Amino acid sequence: MADDENTAPKAPSGSQTLFRGLDLLDVVAESGTIALPALAKQLGLTRSTTHRLATALVERRFLSQAPREGYSLGSKLLELGYLASQQMDLPRMARPHLEKLWENTEDTVHLGVLDNDRALYLDKLTGRRRINISSRVGDRQPIRSTGLGKALVLDEVEDRWRALYRSEGPPAPGAPDEAQWIDWMRDYAQRGVAFDLEENEDRIRCVAAPIRGASGQIVGAISVSGAAQYMDDDRMKSLVDDVRDTANAIGRDLGWNGKRVAR
Repeated sequence: MADDENTAPKAPSGSQTLFRGLDLLDVVAESGTIALPALAKQLGLTRSTTHRLATALVERRFLSQAPREGYSLGSKLLELGYLASQQMDLPRMARPHLEKLWENTEDTVHLGVLDNDRALYLDKLTGRRRINISSRVGDRQPIRSTGLGKALVLDEVEDRWRALYRSEGPPAPGAPDEAQWIDWMRDYAQRGVAFDLEENEDRIRCVAAPIRGASGQIVGAISVSGAAQYMDDDRMKSLVDDVRDTANAIGRDLGWNGKRVAR
């Protein structure tokens, strides 16, 4: 009897069961609707274990089950998603990441969102250098000439870019014409980062990147801005990874899974 007890398979611990249940939800989320055999195969579990986990999740409305079709996500997740979205305040979630970026760069760091075809500034950390950048929290700045604005619309189609460009009237002397600006936007969209090359404010340059939410869509953007004397081409290139990585880290905190929405 002792030998039988020693060789009997151990029941999964509470934490192991929890992780299996979470893995199950991930598989269903990726699959849309999935039948029990396929679900068990992807999880690497027996059908009986998978059925037991799924049944418990159905009872709590984390999953729903349709006869002859399989399992899909349940209404409880909609409730939790709504509550989470209400509790997630973008400036609050982003602030620790912005502070770290600010400490590493010593330049001015901005956070903004798209608001009626303008870039609305939600937060600003002023750089340590003796440089005056005129932006303020609450400002609504142009899309066409700001790095933050460009980053906010990187997922848009070219017709939308052209409409945004034209809506701001004739370009200022020395600013890019429409063809040049569209070329830049194509490059920025490919790289997931945008620049402001003294287009919005004389002698001020910036590197910006979009923040993606749980849906994969752009929900905001961040930028690092500084005087051109400290932001030559080489320095801007060196900032790209830091700015983009910071934006992506904020996105992960908002529930982004790392996938971009197809343009």
